Amino acid sequence: MRVLVTGGAGFIGSHLVDALLARGDTVTVVDDLSTGRDGRLAAGAGLCRESIMEAAALTALARRVRPDLICHLAAQADVRISVADVAGDTGVNILGTVSVLEAARAVGARVVFASTGGALYGAIDAVPSPENARPEPAAPYGAAKYCAEQYLGLYNRLYGTAHAVLRLGNVYGPRQDPAGEAGVVSIFCGAVLAGRRPTVFGDGKQTRDYVYVGDVVDAFLRAADHGGAGVWNIGTGVSTTILELLEAIGRTADQTVQPVFAAARLGELQHSALDVTRAGRELGWTARTALAEGITKVYRWIEAREPVRGEP
Repeated sequence: MRVLVTGGAGFIGSHLVDALLARGDTVTVVDDLSTGRDGRLAAGAGLCRESIMEAAALTALARRVRPDLICHLAAQADVRISVADVAGDTGVNILGTVSVLEAARAVGARVVFASTGGALYGAIDAVPSPENARPEPAAPYGAAKYCAEQYLGLYNRLYGTAHAVLRLGNVYGPRQDPAGEAGVVSIFCGAVLAGRRPTVFGDGKQTRDYVYVGDVVDAFLRAADHGGAGVWNIGTGVSTTILELLEAIGRTADQTVQPVFAAARLGELQHSALDVTRAGRELGWTARTALAEGITKVYRWIEAREPVRGEP
């Protein structure tokens, strides 16, 4: 296929680009490089440095490239930033998604959209959360992603398209910046390797569903090949506390990790995990990478000080 990947120079997007190229697809990346890095991209991927907020330019690019599929990963993905700048988060995650949908409509392309799991479901009783749970987002980021999902559904009803949604858990893996503001596995591994005590916000008993980036990429490929509309949770179904995560990192590092505790942050959930039954049934997908294995891959990648594309 001809595939356009928004946010393709990002952490998840660059792994997806690799997989698409490896199976013989023609790939064009749209990324404004505000958080993405062109060094993450493999040879063979064409990069257009453009923002999804530039609707006319995005549609013009789609008319030139004529993609069969658009994988939409470009986003403002930091919960804390969404709380501090609601309008900015709304602009990127809602209006930017509408721009992508209009570009897809101009050329008859199908869209597979990277949404969020925990941030969308919020503090509900059903954990692991199924796709039919009523969303109660606790932060603007989750609300914006849910609103963007509604636009995908609207386009499916209005124009007969077959756009699909993947609600992702907490994705981790190599190429996730250990000096960034998001991505606790990489941040914690980077701190341990630097001889610093990781900072835990809250009591450390909050839980997340950590899913390895390679498994997420597999889900994108399966959703692409599925060809139909759908909403699928992509996680492990397992709740892991921050303290358990630190213990696992400590086993990889062969040391006891002693965190520094700080006040909990506004808009962040206490508990989150995703029910992935539907993805298994309809996509034949399941997460295959155990947390200990994935943590080791991240730790060794940072330890080796490889270039940004490097793998251990």
